[in-house]
Amino acid sequence: MSKAAAATNAFSEAGEAPVQDGPPILACTVSRDVQNFEILIDEMEAKYGEAWGDLLLEETLAFLDQPDAAQLQVLALALDIDDEPDLDLILDVTRKATELQVNVLVIADELDPLILHQVLQAGAREFLPYPMPENSLAESIERIVRPVVPAVASAPIDPAPPEAPTEALPTRVTNDCTIFAVQGLAGGVGATTLAVNLAWELATLKGTEPRVALLDMDQQFGSVATYLDLPRKDQIFELMSDIDSLDEDSFRQSLQVVEGKLSVFTSPAEILPLDLLPPEDMEKLISTAAGMFDYIVIDMPSALVNWTETALRMADVFFPVIQLDLRSAQNSLRFVKTLKFEDLPVEKLRFVLNRAPGVTDLAGKSRVKRMAESLDISFGEKLPDGGKAVLESNDHGTPLALRSAKNPLRKEVMKLAKSLHEISSGAEQVAK
Repeated sequence: MSKAAAATNAFSEAGEAPVQDGPPILACTVSRDVQNFEILIDEMEAKYGEAWGDLLLEETLAFLDQPDAAQLQVLALALDIDDEPDLDLILDVTRKATELQVNVLVIADELDPLILHQVLQAGAREFLPYPMPENSLAESIERIVRPVVPAVASAPIDPAPPEAPTEALPTRVTNDCTIFAVQGLAGGVGATTLAVNLAWELATLKGTEPRVALLDMDQQFGSVATYLDLPRKDQIFELMSDIDSLDEDSFRQSLQVVEGKLSVFTSPAEILPLDLLPPEDMEKLISTAAGMFDYIVIDMPSALVNWTETALRMADVFFPVIQLDLRSAQNSLRFVKTLKFEDLPVEKLRFVLNRAPGVTDLAGKSRVKRMAESLDISFGEKLPDGGKAVLESNDHGTPLALRSAKNPLRKEVMKLAKSLHEISSGAEQVAK
């Protein structure tokens, strides 16, 4: 038994709260037996000294109702495969702690990913694999306990005022924001290329130049930062870790502006769980952006996540991107079937066929027709293969319009942006 256990001493058989001596308890481990997590004990003692305790899983709910829990900052759930039968209790503990504004950190030792997913959805802020890397616990606690807004305001990484590039942007030209979401239904189909260049073309429309934001919501391997040669700012992770404090000022500080025209929210520097943000947090993030911009283009992760429905419902148009191959056809069929099963608005889907066959490729055009008929879909857009210039543009971090303005793919994306703007402006006029 660790000395922290003696400090907490859990509860007596009568269920009474222990009499606390010494410093207040700032953190607690929760497990079947904390001795199974020796590295965790060492890390907790290094971080908190005597100001931490350990609890059995079954006594944690009762402890959270006690006065001794008032100053608790962190609850570290140490779980392994033997804890899986107690999932309901684990979720109850996580929700209870979250309601009390206690940060929940999961230490997972060969825990089933589905179980971990549910615990994160219930409110856990972060997780660490066990055995843990040295000092990783302290670093994680620092991230989840530290207030986000003051940290962003005092961060020395960007000495220039973050609002300066934004002031160069034109004012909003519409009263409402139009949201486009782009999702690739197979790897390498060009969804991010479309999202980046569509956002750029919208931001540079002649005569209007609306305010446009591009959000890279692939929190693991998003490529927007690479395609636009942007660094991944620390503010991104801090903002996503504390959405409750999100407002227009903190969101503006997380953005980067390309050529004074396009505002970009990149993916974080760290690889994060795709379901880090629950649907309500994603809704707040998109809604905050919508209050600041005329158009938002969301580059979706290729996987379906817990907030995919949120993005689909908030988007005015949802662009699934595929190409002319079997894997795209199969994934399209499964995607549409899933949306229909969940009663989601499939009418918002506007399928994009990338690398479509040329006008003279009659055999290719016949394949496109058969594909659409077999999937019972229609292709809203058929984009040509931009060739090597597209790869070079992405590698150099430059939109196609600035590197290869006459590229056939660029021309089609420009037409698409103009069409979407005309439709959006027309719809707004009708609404007025």
